[in-house]
Amino acid sequence: MAYRTERRKLLYVNERGAGALNGLGALQEHWDIHTATSLDRARKLIERSDFKVGLALLEEEESKLAACEDLLLSGKQMAWVALAERTSLEQTPLRRLIQGVFFDYHTLPADLERLGQALGHAYGMATLKTSTLPSEGPQGEYEMVGVSPAMRELFRTIRKVASVDAPVLIQGESGTGKELAAAAIHERSRWAKGPLIVVNCGALPAGLVHSELFGHERGAFTGAHQRKIGRIEAAHGGTIFLDEIGDLPFDMQVNLLRFLQEQTIERVGARESIHVDARVIAATHIDLDKAVGEKGRFREDLYFRLNVLRLGMPPLREREDDVELLAWFFFNRFAAERSPSLKGFSSQALEAMKQHTWPGNVRELINRVRRAVVLCDKRLITRADLGLERRLRARRIMTLAEAKDGAESSAILGTLRQMNGNVSQAARQLEVSRVTLYRLMEKYRIHL
Repeated sequence: MAYRTERRKLLYVNERGAGALNGLGALQEHWDIHTATSLDRARKLIERSDFKVGLALLEEEESKLAACEDLLLSGKQMAWVALAERTSLEQTPLRRLIQGVFFDYHTLPADLERLGQALGHAYGMATLKTSTLPSEGPQGEYEMVGVSPAMRELFRTIRKVASVDAPVLIQGESGTGKELAAAAIHERSRWAKGPLIVVNCGALPAGLVHSELFGHERGAFTGAHQRKIGRIEAAHGGTIFLDEIGDLPFDMQVNLLRFLQEQTIERVGARESIHVDARVIAATHIDLDKAVGEKGRFREDLYFRLNVLRLGMPPLREREDDVELLAWFFFNRFAAERSPSLKGFSSQALEAMKQHTWPGNVRELINRVRRAVVLCDKRLITRADLGLERRLRARRIMTLAEAKDGAESSAILGTLRQMNGNVSQAARQLEVSRVTLYRLMEKYRIHL
């Protein structure tokens, strides 16, 4: 019995009770099978246990099909495989149910070897659906998804910094999910019950930055007909997320610095300071170290105040293990926008996505998948549907210099992780000086 816990769990819904693969024969060698002879029993098993895949023997009665559909949709993370009599497939309601809800279907008498393969594939796809950073609050439009080493490390770091009150600086290229990371930190912090106020500093009108961030009193300037609460004050009891902080005007940075130091703000035209208890998370796609060195670009004291806890968002080109997972995740997310006949991606499309460099990161992948889902009129999405048909060959050709850079960058990243970010120890391990290692880190845009 010791090996039983290592087998994958399978929920088998069979209201007939006897016959019709009641024993499931050879499948029991690889599956821990839990049989439910009623929909109520199946629902209770789903609530109590973590099933990833289910097998349902479908009845022909239309009333039973409706009840069965409610059950299937209750297991949101489960993938289902259907069993049905061949003659019952002539019924329109049953065909619609299979097309709309099931991962695959088999007719009776079923080939147990083929059925086992289908269940294994369904189990794998359900596992992809659950490979996300668990949410402890209301989920936004998208979630953080990933199983690559870089994302696993990111998830661990998010959980650590969320429990600390200090400011967080998130750095990463555009489209890597900096706002999602900020939301994940907020949801796990002591401010989770408060608001998450998002401010894009680069999109604020130049003449209204102060008013937008700190608010103003009635009559403070022409057009100020009533008091306005600024974004920072609105975040009281929650989190203020300052996206693209590197674009904040230099003269406004001193006001933000004062808030970080004293937890107080002053509305434009006000005579009294207002205490604001809010966590600050900032993000940028630019190198703030360089911006500090450029006169008049970014205040050094503000940089040090923000850069207490640092989070680096990995670009998608460094997350090869996540590309297919993300593609399927968003394929399912856009289910309402696709044709019922569209079943997934061709093998060539998946290969093209793995080899694409993704300069626009996850945002680019989302846009390509969504466009393909809407426009594809075939059974499988192709490279052409994704707009990657001309990029595959170019991606496969790599110069010797590019190969060397890739190996060098990987070696530096791996050593830094092994040494927990200690540059001195990493330099000794790589047998280079600290100055050389810093230069290479800057070359490959590696941030601690």
